[in-house]
Amino acid sequence: MPNSQGDRERLASFLMTLRSVEGVAGRLMAAVEAIPRRRFMPDEIADPYEDHAVPIACGQTMPSARHAIRLVAALKVQPESRILEIGTGSGYVTALLARLGLHVTTLERYKSLVAAASDRLKATALTNTTFVQEDGRNGYAEMGPFDRIVVHGSFETVPRSLLDQLASHGILMAAIGPAEGEQRITRFQKFGSRFEEDVVFPARLQPLESGVASFL
Repeated sequence: MPNSQGDRERLASFLMTLRSVEGVAGRLMAAVEAIPRRRFMPDEIADPYEDHAVPIACGQTMPSARHAIRLVAALKVQPESRILEIGTGSGYVTALLARLGLHVTTLERYKSLVAAASDRLKATALTNTTFVQEDGRNGYAEMGPFDRIVVHGSFETVPRSLLDQLASHGILMAAIGPAEGEQRITRFQKFGSRFEEDVVFPARLQPLESGVASFL
């Protein structure tokens, strides 16, 4: 496993590259420094801040550090934000959101990923997170409404059920586009009964799978 000094140097270099990313400053920069990304990654990965997705257990992937930070920055999380995350994965984005917001409800269809991510957040002393084994395609209305919703997966069109779970002035982020090919990470912001949307950056994410995993 790479040594901690090497990771500190990689983190310092990565933080320098974030200065050009819109919305990355202050509290988010502090969260990136405080959350050890190495803890959320497979041991064989040499550089946790390389700009590519990383395979994790259950045939899933975690986004590159840059993708993760851009996504969180675009959510504009506030200290009072109640957040729904769909697709816990490794738990790295979960940890950033928990550091920035009031409470995170995170949904994941694989039981083993839920258990591993929960342990990692406990090791990071973050306790304001509820983990639920669920596929998440319809959100989690019983704990809504939410000020922020982030989806680590794609839809051809955003489900109305997710938009309905947004609080007034809430923000939803998801990849919108065809299952095969490039999608657009799109931000939907709620104002009363209407929504404004804007494209943040391109991406290629898998559609959310249905149901929960039976064995993993």
